Amino acid sequence: MHIEESIFDNYQGQDVYKITLTNDHDITISLLTLGATWHEFSVPAGNEHKNLLLNFATAHDYLSNPFYIGMAIGRTAGRIKNGTFPLNGQTVTIPNNEGQNTLHGGPSGFNTFIWDYNICQNDDAVSVTFSRVMTQTEDGYPGDLTATITYTLDNHNRVTLQFTGESTEDTLFNPTSHAYFNLSNQPTILAHELTLASTEYLEVDSEKIPTGKRLATTHTPFDFSSHRSIGTGIKALQNTTEKGFDDIFKIIPNQQPIAELSDPISHRKLTIFSSRNALVMFTSNSFTKNLAFNAGAGQPYMGIALEPQTLPDTPNHPDFGDVVLPKNQKVTHTIMYQYSDK
Repeated sequence: MHIEESIFDNYQGQDVYKITLTNDHDITISLLTLGATWHEFSVPAGNEHKNLLLNFATAHDYLSNPFYIGMAIGRTAGRIKNGTFPLNGQTVTIPNNEGQNTLHGGPSGFNTFIWDYNICQNDDAVSVTFSRVMTQTEDGYPGDLTATITYTLDNHNRVTLQFTGESTEDTLFNPTSHAYFNLSNQPTILAHELTLASTEYLEVDSEKIPTGKRLATTHTPFDFSSHRSIGTGIKALQNTTEKGFDDIFKIIPNQQPIAELSDPISHRKLTIFSSRNALVMFTSNSFTKNLAFNAGAGQPYMGIALEPQTLPDTPNHPDFGDVVLPKNQKVTHTIMYQYSDK
């Protein structure tokens, strides 16, 4: 096991650090203090290494596009309609950043800050914990939130993310990771195969806000209940505005894993575990060549984001779940990614 710390870049006069964790199988993940971002997931590939994540070379590149590449998302993942929600009998308004709506924590979400960090190493795992207090004057949510995000790499080739929050007032807490994966040696994920523990997805309006209606996936391009080509689903959506997936899947309760992504050519596979009731899938349909990824210029379907979370716009739909973080209570949400290439 090994941990390395280095300076990645400088942002607004502050150094951005890169923390690299390596296990005994020569698998490496690296994280950035900017946005608590998952920057690399590097696995052995013959005599070389393959990075399974889309990433950038500079802090500016990470912050100059609307796609949240690799970044931690909070306080709330997804969209909140009109930036308003009920809490304790009152209507709370938070800052918007996508029309009238609040997306991924708003204009001052987790992804916009440089985080403090601590590292930890033992015989079987290495980890980094990012920490920060998000004050209500900074991001507009009720209460000052003490947040930590821990990334752990172990010798079972698992990457575990733990998001912990504790607030001075009742608030919302529905964090996730916005990592984009490409397991293949190809420029797109069209040949990837996917299984989801889901038989329903959410209807959304023209602003991608859930209407509250759930739709059956059976006999539709959204049916990934058994292993299926992502490219086949995308092809079936070419007559839609999105021309791919940017959709919210309802996870079957108590079913694990919630997702399995694989590349049939390289045999690389990522299995995802989460106890929450939703997964958002975005197949980078709107990527353009001005995105200067380390892997090359952006293009549609270059990567796939699989974002475990509680169904978004939660407080405005009582049957979606509960993302209220009670005052002075600590809550932790965990996402685990198991890698294999057998």
